[in-house]
Amino acid sequence: MKKYLFSLALFGFVGVAHAQQTIVESLQTKRSGEGVVRIYQDARIAELIGSRFVAGEAEPSQKILKARGFRVQVYAGNNSRVARNEANAVAEKVKEEFPDMPVYTYFQPPRWLCRVGDYKSIEEAHAAMRRLHESGNFKETTIVREQINISIE
Repeated sequence: MKKYLFSLALFGFVGVAHAQQTIVESLQTKRSGEGVVRIYQDARIAELIGSRFVAGEAEPSQKILKARGFRVQVYAGNNSRVARNEANAVAEKVKEEFPDMPVYTYFQPPRWLCRVGDYKSIEEAHAAMRRLHESGNFKETTIVREQINISIE
């Protein structure tokens, strides 16, 4: 019985230790009957593996916290390729006119969405929505509650 418990604990430990490896370490592990993988890269790349970074949101050295907040929705289409192109076009237009506002374009089934900003309060979101309306290019905007990104330096 003791041998059984010991072997069970040993396999559990090996499984946990194996689960904590990064993809690079896992690829470079030598196994019998398999080929050898060598990865030549800067050490900073290996450090970034497993960390979350979205292009255009913040510098890699900044930490990003997720919190409940508000965004302004400027486009909602269907699930077609045309809707995807329209969402990206609206996003580009927002980036041109308001470079200080972060823009998020993504597919949330069954539709393409383009949303703007990371606002902690509904008052901030409402002020941004008014700025978008005053430009004359974004008529159908609404405030939505969503998980936002807060960058910490």
